Amino acid sequence: MSKIKSHQRVNDILLGPLERPALAWLAAHQPAWMTPDILTIIGIFGSVLIFVSYALSRINPAFLWLASLGFVINWYGDSLDGTLARHRKIERPKYGFFVDHIVDAISEVMVFLGLGLTYYVRFDIAAIALVGYLLMSIYVYVTTAVTGVFQISYGKFGPTEVRVLAILANTAMFFFGTVVILRDPIEISIYDVFVAIVAVALYGIFIGKSLQQAKILDKEDRARAAAKTE
Repeated sequence: MSKIKSHQRVNDILLGPLERPALAWLAAHQPAWMTPDILTIIGIFGSVLIFVSYALSRINPAFLWLASLGFVINWYGDSLDGTLARHRKIERPKYGFFVDHIVDAISEVMVFLGLGLTYYVRFDIAAIALVGYLLMSIYVYVTTAVTGVFQISYGKFGPTEVRVLAILANTAMFFFGTVVILRDPIEISIYDVFVAIVAVALYGIFIGKSLQQAKILDKEDRARAAAKTE
């Protein structure tokens, strides 16, 4: 099993050329009292704000703007906590890895279930997408443990791009409302279709990557076993 401290972090995202220097600048200009733990709490607050705002959008669609602000706050806390720790050379590899990804799982649950509480996306479809996202998270963490490669992005897409898409979807929901494309036998909106496509993509990537990684690990283990018998 790989040591957490020696993990290779792969985050080759579309917005990387913008995000990386922005995070480096923010880390260098944080006040002395700001710590990685406080940033983690800020990230959690952003997720709670998203959940509450999505639920309140049933009362007034303007709360979708507050949900979008929640995504920005979540990005700030979640993306900057590790960057600040590395900048100040105060990394706690095991603690940081554990807390960061426990918090990520909680945030994923709040975001998807919050989305399912809106008028725009069916709760069952949001829940199915949540399962897909959690499966991908499990794949990433297990793969990290056995290979030492912590791959955050796939096809130039990572958490930052997901947040941007969510903000764009919130904007569309506010200006266009519920765009229903099917009413019988059940009501389906254009946003349901979008979230369903995301869910299918997540399940497809999970299955494909899992089979591919299992094949690679099986080959490596067989090679090591053969080498021992020589």
